[in-house]
Amino acid sequence: MEVSGLDSDGKEFKNAEEMWREQIGEDGEQQEKKTQWYREGISYWEGVEASVDGVLGGFGNVNEVDIKGSEAFLQMLLSDRFPNARNNQHLVALDCGSGIGRITKNLLIRYFNEVDLLEPVSHFLDAARESLAPENHMAPDMHKATNFFCVPLQDFTPETGRYDVIWVQWCIGHLTDDDFVSFFKRAKVGLKPGGFFVLKENIARSDIF
Repeated sequence: MEVSGLDSDGKEFKNAEEMWREQIGEDGEQQEKKTQWYREGISYWEGVEASVDGVLGGFGNVNEVDIKGSEAFLQMLLSDRFPNARNNQHLVALDCGSGIGRITKNLLIRYFNEVDLLEPVSHFLDAARESLAPENHMAPDMHKATNFFCVPLQDFTPETGRYDVIWVQWCIGHLTDDDFVSFFKRAKVGLKPGGFFVLKENIARSDIF
């Protein structure tokens, strides 16, 4: 189904394919323009303050309600998929587009023995590493942030069979459509048997690409 829409500058496109052709070009020029697409995205976030308000685009007030909603959803999933989690089952999560570690610190580290963080913006990851140091946060014994990967989603391949949950929140829209698909194809190899993805994303209420 073709759906028209506007970009953030108000330019109209008759469908998503037309928008992507303008953004990343045709086949012959695609790699160069795609590289530029990603470079500009990283450049934007490199200019953003490493704080809750910064990573939430000035809407730091949504942090609490976001965590509460995610926690209710996660509790339901864990009780259904990992009913024996409290019986010494070692759970590991990957926080994709982790930013400053907001979701890891406020949610994931309370439910998983290990959390790895994946974030391409170095000063965000530095802030996460400091915030999640054992002396700077309260977490249950034997729960910790283990690895801090400064790698973009489109270039990341996880260790085979490491994760029970791969959490992807408010970052997948930075990928082109083909990299979106290839990311999940690669990332599923990182799931343990019975593991799963959580993809949490905003949906526009109007026709905006």
